[in-house]
Amino acid sequence: MPEYPTSVIFRHPSPKVRRTELRRFLKDLTREILPAQSVTCLIASDADLSALNRQFRGKSYATDVLSFQPDDIAISFDRAVAQAAELGHSVEDELRILMLHGLLHLAGMDHESDSGKMKRVEARWRKKLGLPAGLIERVTA
Repeated sequence: MPEYPTSVIFRHPSPKVRRTELRRFLKDLTREILPAQSVTCLIASDADLSALNRQFRGKSYATDVLSFQPDDIAISFDRAVAQAAELGHSVEDELRILMLHGLLHLAGMDHESDSGKMKRVEARWRKKLGLPAGLIERVTA
């Protein structure tokens, strides 16, 4: 099978984050969830995500993760830091949760309209990867 490139672009200073491990995580997970696709993940600021959210969804606030078909994910590092602190796990785990969530959206899933399918799939992946509670569980808890 051909190798499809993945990349993580850091547009936010992210001290103490093991970037190589996050890049490997995205590459490995993309290979399993979207095996015939390349993916780019931008890790940026709240201001960047707020601008993207406003431009593409008409919502004027920073959000933690956005997915853009067919192959782009944008994550707010600021949101990841705040959510990790609030929930008591590492920033790297939060970034992994957000990457997983974004990849599932790129795979065509939509937790707002799929009667719980994405929630179940995300929960299985989190369990397999040893990750704490995911985004959908937090909202529905």
